[in-house]
Amino acid sequence: MAALRRLVTLDTLSPGKRGRIAAVKEGVLYRRLLALGLVPGTVVAVVRRAPFGDPVAYLVRGYCLALRRQEAATILVEEIG
Repeated sequence: MAALRRLVTLDTLSPGKRGRIAAVKEGVLYRRLLALGLVPGTVVAVVRRAPFGDPVAYLVRGYCLALRRQEAATILVEEIG
């Protein structure tokens, strides 16, 4: 029996956690997020949150990317590690 994957949105991961992108929801920023390297299969690490929780810094493909929580909520990830 295959293990069930637990998918969560990227904005719910805590600093220090990592996730593998499963899908990016269609929307206004869909193409922009894909162009930034946020494609299915990519591993994303949460680096740190701003003092009031927004934006959040993510490590993606060797560079640091800041996303608002609203933007990160459109990205489904499988938590790893």
